[in-house]
Amino acid sequence: MKTKILSLVSIFLLGTSMVFAQVKTEKFEVKGNCGMCETRIEKAAKSVDGVTIADWNQETKILEVSFNESKTSVHKIQMAIAKVGHDTPMHKATDEVYNALPGCCKYDRTQESEAGSLNLKSATPSSRRTQNY
Repeated sequence: MKTKILSLVSIFLLGTSMVFAQVKTEKFEVKGNCGMCETRIEKAAKSVDGVTIADWNQETKILEVSFNESKTSVHKIQMAIAKVGHDTPMHKATDEVYNALPGCCKYDRTQESEAGSLNLKSATPSSRRTQNY
């Protein structure tokens, strides 16, 4: 009888701790190309304390990650991924780390820089309108 009561109390406490764990799932883009990228990206995400699941889709370039909000954040996860050579919306990999990736893992980084320079070009003084009150 004592063992049954102890087991029930243990299950109750375990269940209670799971409720307060604050598991959150997020999806965001991670640049990459192949199966080696997938392995590297998922391993980097899972290396962050609090991450329980990391699944990168090679076709969509979207990483779905589940983590304990009380232990980590999307910012920390994206930083870990950038450190292994893959760009994320919040963090870009350094050129040194990116250039060390195998050839098949090198994704096109020019799209973002070209888009950024287009935005800068379109923000010329003649295109801005100011109102005087």
